[in-house]
Amino acid sequence: MNYIAERAQLRQSQLADLIEEACQHLEPSSNQREVAQQRYEGVGDWLSRSEDPLLAEIAIRLQGSVAIGTTVKPIGSAEYDVDLVAHVPDIDIAISPSMLKRQIGDRLRANGHYAPLLQEMPRCWRLNYANEFHLDITPSIPNPGCPLGGELVPDKMLKSWKASNPMGYRAKFERRAKLRARIRSAFGRTLGSTIAKDSVEPYPEEMKLNGLLRRTVQIAKRHRDLEFIDDTDGLAPLSIIITTLASRAYEFCVGNLVYNHGLDLIVDLLRRMPDLIETRVTDTGVEWYLWNQTTIGENFCEKWNKHPERAAAFFEWHTKLISDVERLAAAQGLDDVRRLLGDVVGRSPANAALDALTARVNTARTSNNLSISKPAGLILGTAAGATPVRGNTFFGDAR
Repeated sequence: MNYIAERAQLRQSQLADLIEEACQHLEPSSNQREVAQQRYEGVGDWLSRSEDPLLAEIAIRLQGSVAIGTTVKPIGSAEYDVDLVAHVPDIDIAISPSMLKRQIGDRLRANGHYAPLLQEMPRCWRLNYANEFHLDITPSIPNPGCPLGGELVPDKMLKSWKASNPMGYRAKFERRAKLRARIRSAFGRTLGSTIAKDSVEPYPEEMKLNGLLRRTVQIAKRHRDLEFIDDTDGLAPLSIIITTLASRAYEFCVGNLVYNHGLDLIVDLLRRMPDLIETRVTDTGVEWYLWNQTTIGENFCEKWNKHPERAAAFFEWHTKLISDVERLAAAQGLDDVRRLLGDVVGRSPANAALDALTARVNTARTSNNLSISKPAGLILGTAAGATPVRGNTFFGDAR
C-alpha cells in the first residue's frame, strides 16, 4: 500500500478520535446526567399525578438537545438546559395558552420543593437548580390542523397557539442520525451507506459514540458559543437552525456522495448548510425560510425576517466555522492540532482530548500494545496483520 496514503489515513483517523474525545468533554458528566434524570422523572411524576381534570392525561416528554443527544454545556458554566414538553391530549383548542400554562404553574407551585425553584418565562415554566441545570417545561396540545401529528405551543405573548412538533422533529433527526456514510477506505474498500436497522417517557441512555451527525452539531454549536461569547443583542444563531441545517445536509451527503474519511464528510456537510435555507426577494428586501418539515407553518428563520442582522450574523459565523474546521482537517503536528482544535471547540476541551488520547497511546506504546492495522489505522492493542508502532507519536511527531 502507498505509504503517503497510509499516513494520511492514520492522521485523519487520529483527528477523528480527537474530535470524538473533545465532544465528550462538551457534554454533561455522567453524574450530571444521573441527577438530571432524577429531577426530570420527579417533575414528570408530580405533574402526572395532579387531580386537576385539565391535567389528568398530561404526558411529560423530552425535547431539544438532551432528547436528540446534541447537548453542549454553556461556556464557563456547569449548568445546561433540559427542555420538556407538558403535553395535554384530548383537549379543545379553545383553551387559551395562558390558562393551560397557569394550571401547570399552579401544580408546580403546590409542591414545597419546586415552589422556591420556579421561575416564569414567556412561554414556559423554569425550575432552576443552581450550578446544575434548569428544566424548562413548555405546555402543548394537539394541532388538529396538522396531518403530521403536530402540536401547538404558546406564542411568546401567550395570546395564541403556534405550530410545532417536538416529537416529530426528534424522530426525523434520529432517523437521519442512523444513516451511515459511504467512506472510501485508503485500503481499497468502500463502506456502504446503510440505515442501522407511560405518561413520563424514559430518559435517554448515555451515548458514548454519538455518530457523525450528532458530533457535527455539537462542533457547530460550540464554535457558535465561542464566536458569540460576548453577544448581548441576540445575534447568535439558534441551535434549532444549526441542528436542522446540519441534519438535512447530512442526509443529502450520505445519500449521494462517497468520502475519503469522516472529516471530509463533516467539512462538506457544514459547507452545504446555507444551501438549504430558502430565500425570497421581495420589494422590501430578502426573506429567509427554514421550514419545520414535521409540521405546517413553522419557520425557524422567522426572526431573521424581522431582524436581518441575525441573518448577516449567521452567514458571517458560518464562513468562520468552515475556515476553522478546514484548517483543523489539514493540521500537521501536535502543536497545530492542539491550537486549531481549540479554535473550534475551545481550549479546555481540546487540551483535555489531546492529553487523554496521548496518555492512552503512550501507555499502549510502553506496553508494546500499539500497532497499525490496514483496515483500522492506529489501534490500541494488537490484531492479526497489524504492525507494531514504536518510533512516532501522533501525526508523525518524533518521540
